[in-house]
Order: sequence, then C-alpha cells, then structure tokens
Amino acid sequence: MRLLTAAQAAAAVVVAVRLARGRDRLPPLAPVAGAAGRVSVVIPARDEEHRIGPCLAAVLADPAVAEVIVVDDESADGTARLAAGLGARVVAGEPLPAGWVGKQWALRQGVRAASGDVVVTLDADARPKPGLFGALSAALDRYDLVSVGPRFVCDGVAEQALHASFLATLVYRLGPIGPSTPPPPRRVMANGQCMAFRRTAMLAADGFARVRGHMTDDVALARELAAGDWSVGFLEAGGLLEVDMHSSAAEVWREWGRSLPLRDVTSPGRRAADLAVVWLTAALPVLRLAAGRPTGLDAGLLAVRLLLTGALRGSYVRPGPGVPLSPLLDPLAALRLTQATLRPVRHWRGRVYPDSAGVTTAGTSVRPGTPARSADR
Repeated sequence: MRLLTAAQAAAAVVVAVRLARGRDRLPPLAPVAGAAGRVSVVIPARDEEHRIGPCLAAVLADPAVAEVIVVDDESADGTARLAAGLGARVVAGEPLPAGWVGKQWALRQGVRAASGDVVVTLDADARPKPGLFGALSAALDRYDLVSVGPRFVCDGVAEQALHASFLATLVYRLGPIGPSTPPPPRRVMANGQCMAFRRTAMLAADGFARVRGHMTDDVALARELAAGDWSVGFLEAGGLLEVDMHSSAAEVWREWGRSLPLRDVTSPGRRAADLAVVWLTAALPVLRLAAGRPTGLDAGLLAVRLLLTGALRGSYVRPGPGVPLSPLLDPLAALRLTQATLRPVRHWRGRVYPDSAGVTTAGTSVRPGTPARSADR
C-alpha cells in the first residue's frame, strides 16, 4: 500500500505540473475577416453523404475561401454527387496503395490538386464559423502548421459524459490546449479535424506520405514535422469551429476510444507512464470513493478533477449535466484507454490496415520549404 500511495503521489505531482500550464495558455483564435492570400479548403470524404452537407454549406459561404475540394475516397454512397451539387470541386480519389491509411492518401491528393497559397484541411463533421479561415491564415505568420481545438456537439447526457471523461485523459496526459511554451516534438499534439499550412511547404516535405501508415495521423504529422524544425501550433478555436463527431455514447466508446491511446506515435514507455497517470489520478480516486474508502490524496485529486470539469464546459456547444458527471466515468475511460493500447484497432471505414504500418515517428529533419526524400521509393 505504501508503494501504491507513493506512486499515486508522484502521478499527482505530474498532473499538477501539466495542469499548471493552463495558467499561461495562448489566447483563443479570434475571427479575422478575409485572408492574406488564396485559401483552399480540402475535405477528405469516404461515405460522408449523411453529414458533409452542413460543413460544405458553411465553407462555401465564407468569402475568405477561394476553392473547396472534396476528395471522394471511393465512397459507396452519394458523397460525390452531394458535394458537386453544392458547388464543391470533387476529386475522385485514386485506389489506395499498399502501406497507406485512407485519410492520408486522400489529403495528399487534395493538397496536390489545390491551388491556394494556404491549405486548410477539414473533416466532414466540422462546422466552421465566419472568421475561422482568416484566423488560420493569419496564424501561419507565426507557425508552419496550425491545428485547432473545436467545441464539440454531444446530444445526450451519456454521450457527453463519456466524451468529457475521454477528453480529461488527454489533458492529464498532455496538458491543456494552447501551451505558450512549445512541448518537445515527442509530446506535440494536434487535431486533424482542422489543420492549416502553406501548400508549397507541405508539398516539399510530402508530410502525409511520411505518416502514410499511421492511424493517429494528425499527431503523427505534427510530431514528424516538429522534429524537422517546423513550428507547430495547437490553438483553441472553440468560438470559430464546432464538430459533431458522434451520435451516441456507444459510438464515442468505439470510435474515439480507437485513437485515444496515441499508440502509433508514442513509445511503449511513454504509453505505460500515461496509463499509470490516468489510473492513479483519475480512476483510482473514483473507485475508492465508490468503495467508501477514499484517502486524503484521493479527495484532493477528486477536487482537482471537479475543477477540470468547469474548464471542460467551454469545450462543448451545449454543456449539460454530462460534463459534471464525467468524473464518474473516469474508471471506464481508463479501461478503454488500456484496452485500446493493448489491442489496437486497425480498421476504419470498411478497410483493415496491418499493424506493422503503425510505428512511432522517427523525427527526420525536414525544414519548411525544403525537399524531402521521395515518398514513393
């Protein structure tokens, strides 16, 4: 027991240090009318007919956007027809080569087809607000690669509670969004739901080819480029972007739990340490409380977790009772994190990918605007 108490105390110190970074975060992105340069928006889409419409309507209505490209990744539904009917330029995706994950392959094709100075990639479930694209373009004066944190749409109490519990594990492992001091490349975070970069620099680096086999594609890309001297920013933009990721708590468990461990971008030692932090500081206090045997340290950790729920309210479009109830699900979140770490999911949208494709990024040096080695060799 003394050993467990010592380990929990050490994990609590780690979490306290990470949460303390929230006192010195960068300000959220503010809306900017218009953009300096031509902005191309690239949306990879595979069987997205049921949810791409609101995304396209918002993007096509924004005067800062010069072109909208939907890369139809061999959809079996009416994605391409809907996108073309709304006014987007549809690029028919080529067959997926061996060793590639579909999203990276679609994004690579979209970037090559784009004509803008600035490329913004969006997921089909994103809902951009006026001023987002101008703000992203302006942020590229400071960064080479920018991704942003949105506000999430969660309709039910159970869905929001589980989502907020999963989100808390990311904060405990990696700290709050928008750190003023850049983390080392191996701990850089990103959100692939919305990313921005200069087209010529990404073409020269061939970034999506460099992370072609990663299921955790967004973080893999950010860490690979950060290790190669790119300046990578991960900023808060909840007032400018909403995302409707899932339709139920079961889908949150299944789909977000798949990528949450960051398995293919994190070393085994780091993964073990992250799991220990989540179990000791988030799950264990709740389990002891349920058993009627919380310690003083457990009480302190529960208080910290409740304070975090207040901060997490701003991450949701309609924060409801699910957010304050989320600490009760922390043991389930820790269990899902452990499960997905030990038994990673390698299938997505009807495709199955070999586990050998997912490896931690190597961090080769690639400076913005300098040619990379050919990705096709």
